[in-house]
Amino acid sequence: MSFEVVEEHTNNLLGRREAKLVVHHEGAGTPDRLTVRKLASEHFKTPVDRVFVRSIATRTGGSSATCMVEIYQDEKSADIVPAYLKNRMLPKDQRVAKKKTEEEKPAAPAAKAPKPAAEKKAEAKPAEKKEEAKPAPAKEGKPAPSKEAKPPAGKEEKPAAGKETKPAAKAEPKPKA
Repeated sequence: MSFEVVEEHTNNLLGRREAKLVVHHEGAGTPDRLTVRKLASEHFKTPVDRVFVRSIATRTGGSSATCMVEIYQDEKSADIVPAYLKNRMLPKDQRVAKKKTEEEKPAAPAAKAPKPAAEKKAEAKPAEKKEEAKPAPAKEGKPAPSKEAKPPAGKEEKPAAGKETKPAAKAEPKPKA
């Protein structure tokens, strides 16, 4: 695996060098961040702790990856690197995963979500029967959509559901008869 430095410039304000590398990896997959980090630290002769890989991009089917690397002058200036980037530089078994705590919280609401979806489907069927049973009265149909536009507010959903069940009962005997 070989690489070349395409661009390099010094950012004195942030105390770092920013480099664009092209890593050639013929016959192998895209190199991981740890490998690129080691290559860059050896080339720039700095400790691995001060080298951070911003991005690695490989074109589909290509054998070279374009990498953006930041090399900090000292550890104090490296403190501005975001925590998520520092986490990416660690081996996979040492990374801190926030996904587990976030997935546990939505898991409970996700169980509740299918129930309202089933209720909406149940409400949609009587609404379809209602439209089939009463296509002629256009005046009554126009106020109904305005009421349907209001149900997104939490208070008005309950009365709307009660009103839909009554016309649905009336609509059922007409198709049967």
